[in-house]
Amino acid sequence: MQVAVVVPVRAFSDAKQRLASVLGASDRAALARRLATNVVRAAGSLPVYVVCDDDEVAEWARDHRATVLWRPAAGLNDAVTFGVEVVAEGGYSDALVAHGDLPHARDLTVVTGFDGVTLVPDRHEDGTNVICLPVTSGFRFAYGPGSFARHQAEAERAGLPLRVVRDHALSWDVDVPADLVDDPSHAPVDR
Repeated sequence: MQVAVVVPVRAFSDAKQRLASVLGASDRAALARRLATNVVRAAGSLPVYVVCDDDEVAEWARDHRATVLWRPAAGLNDAVTFGVEVVAEGGYSDALVAHGDLPHARDLTVVTGFDGVTLVPDRHEDGTNVICLPVTSGFRFAYGPGSFARHQAEAERAGLPLRVVRDHALSWDVDVPADLVDDPSHAPVDR
Protein backbone atom coordinates (compact mmCIF):
# COMPACT_ATOMS: atom_id res chain seq x y z
CA MET A 1 0.00 0.00 0.00
CA GLN A 2 1.44 3.32 -1.12
CA VAL A 3 -0.18 6.20 0.79
CA ALA A 4 0.12 9.93 0.17
CA VAL A 5 -1.30 12.62 2.43
CA VAL A 6 -3.44 15.40 0.94
CA VAL A 7 -3.87 18.55 3.04
CA PRO A 8 -6.04 21.36 1.65
CA VAL A 9 -4.87 24.69 3.11
CA ARG A 10 -6.53 28.03 2.48
CA ALA A 11 -4.63 31.30 2.73
CA PHE A 12 -3.45 31.80 6.30
CA SER A 13 -4.61 35.41 6.12
CA ASP A 14 -8.18 34.26 5.32
CA ALA A 15 -8.31 31.29 7.68
CA LYS A 16 -10.31 30.87 10.86
CA GLN A 17 -12.74 33.75 10.30
CA ARG A 18 -15.13 32.25 12.87
CA LEU A 19 -12.50 33.03 15.52
CA ALA A 20 -12.58 36.77 14.77
CA SER A 21 -14.47 37.53 17.99
CA VAL A 22 -11.54 36.28 20.09
CA LEU A 23 -8.45 36.56 17.84
CA GLY A 24 -7.22 39.36 15.62
CA ALA A 25 -6.27 38.77 11.99
CA SER A 26 -2.55 38.23 12.64
CA ASP A 27 -3.24 35.83 15.52
CA ARG A 28 -5.69 33.85 13.38
CA ALA A 29 -3.12 33.62 10.58
CA ALA A 30 -0.40 32.50 13.01
CA LEU A 31 -2.75 29.91 14.53
CA ALA A 32 -3.70 28.55 11.10
CA ARG A 33 -0.01 28.22 10.20
CA ARG A 34 0.81 26.40 13.48
CA LEU A 35 -2.12 24.03 13.11
CA ALA A 36 -1.23 23.18 9.51
CA THR A 37 2.40 22.66 10.46
CA ASN A 38 1.30 20.22 13.15
CA VAL A 39 -0.73 18.21 10.63
CA VAL A 40 2.13 18.04 8.12
CA ARG A 41 4.46 16.83 10.88
CA ALA A 42 1.91 14.18 11.89
CA ALA A 43 2.31 12.66 8.41
CA GLY A 44 5.72 11.41 9.50
CA SER A 45 7.51 9.81 6.57
CA LEU A 46 4.45 9.78 4.29
CA PRO A 47 4.66 12.12 1.29
CA VAL A 48 2.52 15.24 1.74
CA TYR A 49 0.67 17.18 -0.96
CA VAL A 50 -0.68 20.59 0.01
CA VAL A 51 -3.53 21.88 -2.15
CA CYS A 52 -3.62 25.67 -2.10
CA ASP A 53 -4.01 28.84 -4.15
CA ASP A 54 -1.93 31.21 -2.05
CA ASP A 55 1.75 32.13 -2.49
CA GLU A 56 2.45 32.27 1.26
CA VAL A 57 0.93 28.83 1.81
CA ALA A 58 2.86 27.44 -1.15
CA GLU A 59 6.13 28.77 0.25
CA TRP A 60 5.28 27.37 3.70
CA ALA A 61 4.48 23.96 2.15
CA ARG A 62 7.77 23.83 0.27
CA ASP A 63 9.61 24.81 3.48
CA HIS A 64 8.00 21.72 5.08
CA ARG A 65 9.02 19.47 2.18
CA ALA A 66 5.48 19.11 0.90
CA THR A 67 4.57 19.04 -2.75
CA VAL A 68 2.47 22.05 -3.72
CA LEU A 69 -0.65 21.41 -5.78
CA TRP A 70 -1.86 24.76 -7.04
CA ARG A 71 -5.63 24.84 -7.38
CA PRO A 72 -7.59 28.10 -7.73
CA ALA A 73 -10.29 28.38 -5.07
CA ALA A 74 -13.30 26.30 -6.07
CA GLY A 75 -14.16 24.98 -2.62
CA LEU A 76 -12.96 22.28 -0.29
CA ASN A 77 -14.55 19.37 -2.15
CA ASP A 78 -12.90 20.44 -5.40
CA ALA A 79 -9.50 20.90 -3.72
CA VAL A 80 -9.62 17.45 -2.13
CA THR A 81 -10.85 15.75 -5.30
CA PHE A 82 -8.04 17.41 -7.24
CA GLY A 83 -5.44 16.35 -4.67
CA VAL A 84 -6.61 12.73 -4.73
CA GLU A 85 -6.54 12.71 -8.55
CA VAL A 86 -2.96 13.99 -8.55
CA VAL A 87 -1.72 11.40 -6.05
CA ALA A 88 -3.48 8.70 -8.10
CA GLU A 89 -1.60 9.88 -11.19
CA GLY A 90 1.59 9.73 -9.11
CA GLY A 91 1.13 6.00 -8.58
CA TYR A 92 -0.16 6.01 -5.01
CA SER A 93 -2.80 3.43 -4.10
CA ASP A 94 -4.36 5.38 -1.23
CA ALA A 95 -4.92 8.98 -0.26
CA LEU A 96 -5.11 10.15 3.32
CA VAL A 97 -6.97 13.46 3.41
CA ALA A 98 -6.45 15.48 6.60
CA HIS A 99 -7.75 18.91 7.47
CA GLY A 100 -5.04 21.38 8.42
CA ASP A 101 -6.53 22.38 11.77
CA LEU A 102 -5.93 19.40 14.04
CA PRO A 103 -3.96 20.62 17.08
CA HIS A 104 -3.44 17.19 18.64
CA ALA A 105 -2.58 15.19 15.53
CA ARG A 106 0.60 13.23 16.15
CA ASP A 107 0.42 10.22 13.84
CA LEU A 108 -1.79 10.17 10.76
CA THR A 109 -0.67 6.64 9.89
CA VAL A 110 -3.14 5.22 12.45
CA VAL A 111 -5.82 5.46 9.75
CA THR A 112 -3.88 3.59 7.05
CA GLY A 113 -3.83 -0.12 6.31
CA PHE A 114 -7.53 -0.72 5.63
CA ASP A 115 -8.90 -1.92 2.27
CA GLY A 116 -11.75 0.52 2.05
CA VAL A 117 -12.70 3.91 3.44
CA THR A 118 -11.59 5.03 6.89
CA LEU A 119 -13.38 8.03 8.35
CA VAL A 120 -12.37 10.02 11.41
CA PRO A 121 -15.28 12.22 12.48
CA ASP A 122 -14.84 15.39 14.46
CA ARG A 123 -15.60 15.09 18.15
CA HIS A 124 -19.22 16.17 17.54
CA GLU A 125 -19.64 13.41 14.92
CA ASP A 126 -20.77 16.03 12.45
CA GLY A 127 -17.77 16.82 10.27
CA THR A 128 -15.06 14.59 8.81
CA ASN A 129 -11.52 15.49 9.89
CA VAL A 130 -9.60 12.66 8.20
CA ILE A 131 -10.41 10.24 5.39
CA CYS A 132 -8.19 7.47 4.03
CA LEU A 133 -9.35 5.70 0.90
CA PRO A 134 -8.23 3.95 -2.30
CA VAL A 135 -7.56 6.58 -4.96
CA THR A 136 -9.52 4.63 -7.59
CA SER A 137 -12.65 4.25 -5.44
CA GLY A 138 -14.74 6.89 -7.22
CA PHE A 139 -15.55 8.37 -3.80
CA ARG A 140 -17.33 11.74 -3.99
CA PHE A 141 -16.34 14.15 -1.23
CA ALA A 142 -19.11 16.10 0.52
CA TYR A 143 -17.51 18.35 3.13
CA GLY A 144 -19.47 20.88 5.15
CA PRO A 145 -21.91 20.55 8.04
CA GLY A 146 -23.09 16.94 8.31
CA SER A 147 -20.24 15.57 6.19
CA PHE A 148 -19.63 12.57 8.44
CA ALA A 149 -23.08 11.12 7.67
CA ARG A 150 -22.74 11.98 3.98
CA HIS A 151 -19.31 10.34 3.77
CA GLN A 152 -20.64 7.18 5.43
CA ALA A 153 -23.47 7.09 2.87
CA GLU A 154 -20.98 7.69 0.07
CA ALA A 155 -18.86 4.72 1.14
CA GLU A 156 -22.00 2.58 1.01
CA ARG A 157 -22.99 3.99 -2.39
CA ALA A 158 -19.52 3.20 -3.75
CA GLY A 159 -19.69 -0.33 -2.32
CA LEU A 160 -16.59 0.19 -0.19
CA PRO A 161 -15.90 -1.37 3.21
CA LEU A 162 -16.15 1.31 5.89
CA ARG A 163 -14.12 1.73 9.06
CA VAL A 164 -14.81 4.56 11.52
CA VAL A 165 -11.93 5.55 13.78
CA ARG A 166 -12.82 7.69 16.77
CA ASP A 167 -9.41 9.01 17.74
CA HIS A 168 -9.33 11.96 20.14
CA ALA A 169 -6.10 13.31 18.70
CA LEU A 170 -7.61 13.47 15.21
CA SER A 171 -11.18 14.37 16.14
CA TRP A 172 -10.33 17.69 17.78
CA ASP A 173 -10.34 20.50 15.21
CA VAL A 174 -10.40 24.26 15.63
CA ASP A 175 -13.35 26.06 14.07
CA VAL A 176 -15.04 28.22 16.71
CA PRO A 177 -13.86 29.99 19.89
CA ALA A 178 -14.96 27.11 22.14
CA ASP A 179 -12.51 24.86 20.27
CA LEU A 180 -9.63 26.92 21.68
CA VAL A 181 -10.49 25.72 25.19
CA ASP A 182 -9.14 22.22 25.32
CA ASP A 183 -10.37 19.33 27.41
CA PRO A 184 -8.30 18.14 30.39
CA SER A 185 -6.91 15.10 28.59
CA HIS A 186 -4.56 17.23 26.49
CA ALA A 187 -2.31 20.20 26.95
CA PRO A 188 -3.97 23.52 26.06
CA VAL A 189 -4.11 24.56 22.44
CA ASP A 190 -1.24 26.94 21.74
CA ARG A 191 -2.81 30.29 20.87
